[in-house]
Amino acid sequence: MPKFAANLTMLFAERPFLERFEAARKAGFEAVEFLFPYAWPAEQIKALLDEHGLKLVLHNLPPGDWDAGDRGIACDPARTAEFEEGVARAIAYAKVLGVPQLNCLAGKLPQGADPRKAEETLVGNLRRAAGELAAQGLRLLIEPINTFDIPGFYLHGTAQALALMDEVGSDTLFLQYDIYHMQRMEGELAATMSRHLARIGHIQLADNPGRNEPGTGEINYAFLFAHLDRIGYEGWIGCEYKPAGKTEDGLAWRQRLAH
Repeated sequence: MPKFAANLTMLFAERPFLERFEAARKAGFEAVEFLFPYAWPAEQIKALLDEHGLKLVLHNLPPGDWDAGDRGIACDPARTAEFEEGVARAIAYAKVLGVPQLNCLAGKLPQGADPRKAEETLVGNLRRAAGELAAQGLRLLIEPINTFDIPGFYLHGTAQALALMDEVGSDTLFLQYDIYHMQRMEGELAATMSRHLARIGHIQLADNPGRNEPGTGEINYAFLFAHLDRIGYEGWIGCEYKPAGKTEDGLAWRQRLAH
């Protein structure tokens, strides 16, 4: 039976962020994830997790200036010091929140940057970050993202991510496999997850087109959930989709497609 974590950046978005923890628990979720915790004190978020009996399964490293269009800075040769500061900040939050793994957004290739230099920067940043996280008992994840939603995003395919992981050479660096993003970029969802299961640290979902609830688009989620059970995936599946309406009104897919 799949284990679903509510992505509080996207689900229950009709409520202020700090009210979404209670809403997730009332909707039957036992775990949550979100993009970034850094706008709130770690202790405040931890208190909400504890109050509502929720496990935090994932958040991201600081992405740079999100409001200005940054989607991660790990591949930017000019921002390695800022990246290092972000890793330290993320670890500090993780130690309070009890989250077991952090995702690193590679970012968009900076305008005019040499792609080879960007790759060298990304490899070096990931190698250092993975080492620092491992020293604290944490895993580091990297996530390919489709270039339709984020044009210019550096890391955009499974094979590219796995080659990058090989280059980094850390046994605590894993793939975050987002079904929605990889449906848009390459398909072959079931075969890819089977082939690389041992290297997948976390899975996320949304349907396509629209990035809405499972069952609203072309992806056969009933098949995929059963497939993940068959191949022995034991991790959480993050529900990182945009509800088509009120979040609670669209949650029946869990009973309909995952059983």
